[in-house]
Amino acid sequence: MPHEPVHQFNRSNAKRMRSEMTDAELKLWNAIRAKRLMGLKFRRQLPIGPFIADFACPSARVIVELDGWQHADDHAAAKDVNRTEFLVTQGWRVIRFWNHDVLQDLENVCQHIWIVCEGRSFEKY
Repeated sequence: MPHEPVHQFNRSNAKRMRSEMTDAELKLWNAIRAKRLMGLKFRRQLPIGPFIADFACPSARVIVELDGWQHADDHAAAKDVNRTEFLVTQGWRVIRFWNHDVLQDLENVCQHIWIVCEGRSFEKY
């Protein structure tokens, strides 16, 4: 089997991930897709360098990452820090939410995303 270039692999993987969204990803996507969040356009499972962002608003250069239980251990947290550092070097702002927050408090999650996209805050949720 020939070695697939990273960017091609990311595109294939992103396409697969779009069809296998978690409940939290699907709930957030339904709230922000088609410019439903204050007219902002988001893309889902967007390949950026060696990573795939859960959701990205290219015009605001904001990435929204949703984290489940698998992100709670120290090893995963360290990987998330490295991923965020890379994305920041590429000019993106990264905000993270726990899946539980999206499932239980979607309105406030969306409000926080909008505030960050409008450039009024870079704080974590």
